[in-house]
Amino acid sequence: MWSKNKAKPTKRESAHIERVKSLPCSVCGADGPCDAHEIKQGQWWTSVALCRDCHQGDENGLHGRRAMWRVMKMDEVDALAVTIERLLS
Repeated sequence: MWSKNKAKPTKRESAHIERVKSLPCSVCGADGPCDAHEIKQGQWWTSVALCRDCHQGDENGLHGRRAMWRVMKMDEVDALAVTIERLLS
């Protein structure tokens, strides 16, 4: 679902988002494709690669109970660091 409060990504941002989606999950390491979670809505360059469960899962997800996040002792900035490292490798 698209929020009408944020601008569509530019071509460069769209290319970046597609690269992020192709990465393994930055929390659990599950193979991609993943969701590209924006740490702050509309800031495409800070998108994090998250599998569906670590993103929206009721138990493990960032938008759920965050069980996997607690197990891995991670927050969004930690996941962003993993994403950036993988993009640069």
